Amino acid sequence: MNEPIHPDAAQDERRELHSYRNGAGFALVLTLVPFALVHWHAISRPNLLIAISAFALVQICVHFRFFLHISFSHQREDLQLILFSALLLGIMVAGTVWIMASLAQRMSMT
Repeated sequence: MNEPIHPDAAQDERRELHSYRNGAGFALVLTLVPFALVHWHAISRPNLLIAISAFALVQICVHFRFFLHISFSHQREDLQLILFSALLLGIMVAGTVWIMASLAQRMSMT
């Protein structure tokens, strides 16, 4: 009925679960620290924005590494996929900002 699991498969499963746990822990810390900085007004506003942005970038890297299992050193296709996705996101964000700035300019009475 139930076939025994191969030792290598069990070890791979434990390694993957350990990776997910580490990723969840890092993601939790990288989420809670910016919340704490904002809540307790620990640093000035310009430095706070820089810190939040830095934590966000590190959290993106953590998600790539621990949850998506994407390492920038292994496969060229992964890197190209990430860069293309970043390009599309950049185009969408820039277009949205452009449209909103244009609307704000048209709506102002000055």
